[in-house]
Amino acid sequence: MTAPHDPSSGELVRLVAGREIATRIRDKGFIISSIVILLVIVGAVLVQVLTGSGEDQRRVGLVGGDAALVGALEAQGEALDVDVEVVEFDDAAAARTAVDEEDVDGALLAGDDELLVHESAGGTLEAIVQGAVGQLAVAEQLTDAGIGQLDVPEVAVTALDADAAADQQQVVAAIFGVVILYSLLILFGQFIAQGVVEEKSSRVVELLLATMRPWQLLAGKILGLGLLALGQIVAIGVVAVGAALAFDVVDVPGDLISTVAIVIAWFVLGYAWYAAVFAVAASLVSRQEDLATVLMPTSMVLIVAFFIGIQAASDPGGLLARVTSYVPGLSPLVMPVRQAAGEVAAWEIALAVALMLVAIVLVVRVGGRVYSGALLRTGGKIKLREALAAERA
Repeated sequence: MTAPHDPSSGELVRLVAGREIATRIRDKGFIISSIVILLVIVGAVLVQVLTGSGEDQRRVGLVGGDAALVGALEAQGEALDVDVEVVEFDDAAAARTAVDEEDVDGALLAGDDELLVHESAGGTLEAIVQGAVGQLAVAEQLTDAGIGQLDVPEVAVTALDADAAADQQQVVAAIFGVVILYSLLILFGQFIAQGVVEEKSSRVVELLLATMRPWQLLAGKILGLGLLALGQIVAIGVVAVGAALAFDVVDVPGDLISTVAIVIAWFVLGYAWYAAVFAVAASLVSRQEDLATVLMPTSMVLIVAFFIGIQAASDPGGLLARVTSYVPGLSPLVMPVRQAAGEVAAWEIALAVALMLVAIVLVVRVGGRVYSGALLRTGGKIKLREALAAERA
């Protein structure tokens, strides 16, 4: 007879990871939350499109005008980066009704040189109408004086900070990414913590540890849920970029894609660290009611990192942003914003990544010992010192 095959560590870790994935993807709450996040992203892009397009459009009514005036109104709108739609009416009464019912922003009575508005013309509408009427008046006077078309030079526009708009879009994308990153770290950290407590309270963990070591169980949990989290944030990134490009929200697609890639890379590092900490903290208790207490310190670190990351958008080169972008646990939510703002050198990124990797190794090694010593201890809350002592024993 062939001797039974003892699974290797890698096989055991993969088995636990597969079990975590299968359990979570069958969870209706997880599926619904994933769909809601994607819908919120698309909705946010649509809101930006609708609000943005509403500011750049004007409907102008016209009574008694000719094709030249229509063309002049549209040309003035183009010069002011406003989409002008001219709606012609047969008489002043029809135009007045349209203004009262707010079907048009204003109505120009060409014969009387009068602009009808509901409440106020606003600077943009007045500039469009006044510019168009003035342009035609000058042209008529020049013609009457026997002067042909003037050779008016076109003024070239040179932006001293041409990259400012693109940089701002990157920062906005990074802030949005940090919000998603923070939400997923909290969400999947809770998933891991709840799973650990459920296994302890139901004594399932005793059966699992009969066939594998505690670190293998911990690694499988982190890997399985990590793959789900990575898949979710990549899907979010793809949907966000796709929606932004489809609705022409961004000017520089390459910058947006690079910012999304940066956020995903920092999510991987942040998840590895926080997932281990959440799992180890959860192993110290045996009841779901006690979970919030042991998770509070780690949750507070995440909250602090989130607010510092948001603040870094307004002052990416400030002392607080620079210092915290090197602190493990804080850097995954601060450094992406600084990178998007262009306020960070390559050596700073390398240092922050190196410190984060060292922190991950340390928390996994020390946390693994705590996890091993606390996992089979049930009853009340276990202290870290007790868990480490039990692991040595």
